[in-house]
Amino acid sequence: MVNTVRPMIHVPDVAATVEWYKSIGFELISANEDNGVLDWALLSFGDGQVMFNAGGGVSSAARREVDLYVNTDDVENLYERLKDRVDVHEGIHDTFYGMREFVVRDLNRFWITFGAAI
Repeated sequence: MVNTVRPMIHVPDVAATVEWYKSIGFELISANEDNGVLDWALLSFGDGQVMFNAGGGVSSAARREVDLYVNTDDVENLYERLKDRVDVHEGIHDTFYGMREFVVRDLNRFWITFGAAI
């Protein structure tokens, strides 16, 4: 049996969200339009996938409504490539649980942690 989890995140503007994620290395797999407006999309980053659906709102500064955790084997180069292009919340650092990671916020103020095992 193969099980796959694909989180779905509800966002205010699917097209803008897709473009932002593509700009940091995600790939568009599939999308749906309703009356010419993108209302759903499936993107991948390596083996991981995430769906974005219309109808959500921007996260507040005080709440962590959505956290995506992306495992990567190249966290140092990814950080160097992204650090000047995205909202870095936590710079690259080592954790007590054995990961080297950094945390960014996307255009909807959702959190994305990129990490690699130390």
